[in-house]
Amino acid sequence: QVQLVESGGGLVQAGGSLRLSCAASGRTFSRYTMGWFRQAPGKNREFVAGISWSGGSTSYADSVKGRFTISRDNAKNTVYLQMSSLKPEDTAVYSCAAARTFLVVTTPTPYDYWGQGTQVTVSS
Repeated sequence: QVQLVESGGGLVQAGGSLRLSCAASGRTFSRYTMGWFRQAPGKNREFVAGISWSGGSTSYADSVKGRFTISRDNAKNTVYLQMSSLKPEDTAVYSCAAARTFLVVTTPTPYDYWGQGTQVTVSS
């Protein structure tokens, strides 16, 4: 079992930055591929970024490439999402998720564990 708790969301002006954190419980965190997803009101959940268990492989949605960076610290059981140059269209609830996969996956289905999410609101 893995429990995930996100933090770091909030209200920011367009062009600003935020760093989200996702703290995981359990001693097997380093075995999981981790992903960040987001869901805006009235829209489907979408993949934002993912990172392999070792941190050696990452993947990003085209809409955030060059602006967001995912990283992880296995010693601290934490995965991060650094968000810069934020846009109003980035407004959503951001959730982290864990998957027992070797490769980074960009769809929700393979992810076994999910956090409750943290709200990010970007004002124009």
